[in-house]
Amino acid sequence: MADVTRREFLKRAALAAAAPAFVPASALGKDGHTAPSERIGMGFIGLGGQGRGHLLGGAWTYVTGGLVAREDVQVLATCDVWRGRREEPRDKVEQFYAARLGQGKYRGCEAYQDFREVLARPDIDAVLIASPIHWHAMMSLMAVEAGKDVYCEKPTALTVAESRALADAVRRRGRIYQAGTQQRSEYGGKFRTACEVVRNGRLGDLKEVWAYREGGGFFWSTGNGNGQPPPADLDWELWLGPAPYVPWDGDWNAHRFGFGGINWGQHHYDILHAIYTYADGVVVHGGPHPAEGRAWQGGGLFVGTEGRLVVDRDNLVADPPSILAPLTEPNVKRVYHSDSHAGNFLDCVRTRQPTICNADSTHRAASVMILGGIAQTLKRTLRWDPVAERFQNDQEADRLLSVATRPPWRV
Repeated sequence: MADVTRREFLKRAALAAAAPAFVPASALGKDGHTAPSERIGMGFIGLGGQGRGHLLGGAWTYVTGGLVAREDVQVLATCDVWRGRREEPRDKVEQFYAARLGQGKYRGCEAYQDFREVLARPDIDAVLIASPIHWHAMMSLMAVEAGKDVYCEKPTALTVAESRALADAVRRRGRIYQAGTQQRSEYGGKFRTACEVVRNGRLGDLKEVWAYREGGGFFWSTGNGNGQPPPADLDWELWLGPAPYVPWDGDWNAHRFGFGGINWGQHHYDILHAIYTYADGVVVHGGPHPAEGRAWQGGGLFVGTEGRLVVDRDNLVADPPSILAPLTEPNVKRVYHSDSHAGNFLDCVRTRQPTICNADSTHRAASVMILGGIAQTLKRTLRWDPVAERFQNDQEADRLLSVATRPPWRV
């Protein structure tokens, strides 16, 4: 600029003012496009397979093209402790927006190593968390306290205490929370239909429920590091976070500290727990029915006095088949209807209404799964008080409802 004379500067400015400018309608919110001021600013924390799928489109995420392709979302941040996992998705986001705007380049999405920098940004309204499982509740809590709405993958917590603290924080802060247990919304409404059939008495008196996954839990493993440093493009300290320090040993699996049904379990207990209360005498079994002659894709079996019903992601089958006839009776009991899990979250961010898998219902589903993991750990029958959220006269079991974490990370 110092080399440009005042006359030359004025001449260039005049030429620039006279030149036609093209601004895409999408940038102005015209022709049916969402105005930038109406878009939900989002940050994505954890960009492995699941997180990347939510962002850019992929298996188990159910939004064509990912959330970046939605007109009502503006992706502002990508975050991961692996450099490549935060920078490559950031580049994909910017390439997508550049193409949408008809520009050669676009700059507006930042890549972060530390999720706390994402939470500190006032222009980010909501975060999607798909980090390693031992981080889920901690990150969700910190996001809620920072004033963000949260979509978090399952399992949503590893202890009952974490789950309760999260549900309380969501209510206290007035935030929107969605658990990534998408069976309530997706798969052609099979699970919704199954719930309505059972709730409306088509099976008669419900006697048994078989959840096709056992309970799940976690333990802090010690590892077997050989003294080698972690890869240069990984923040191993931040990957561990609340877990006890373990020297780098090459194991950075997202479910490293989990066991049993910790990965799939919450999906199924979310559906089953929404149907019954324990006071009615129904017996719930973790695992498949021993008489079933096929392997179902998750889901569950319901046994009543008038028949049986099996539901999974691919099938909805009843015996007798008439159980599945359309529900046309007067005063039919319906459940929350959603056909898009991520879409339901975004709708509720705008309307401030509870999501289909809100923090309170999620707390109950997570608790059922975690209690099963505690019973597996202690290898004995336990009695649970769902009101006090304590075991009955069992201090040893009560101690497993929470866990110590490594400073400075605390729930």
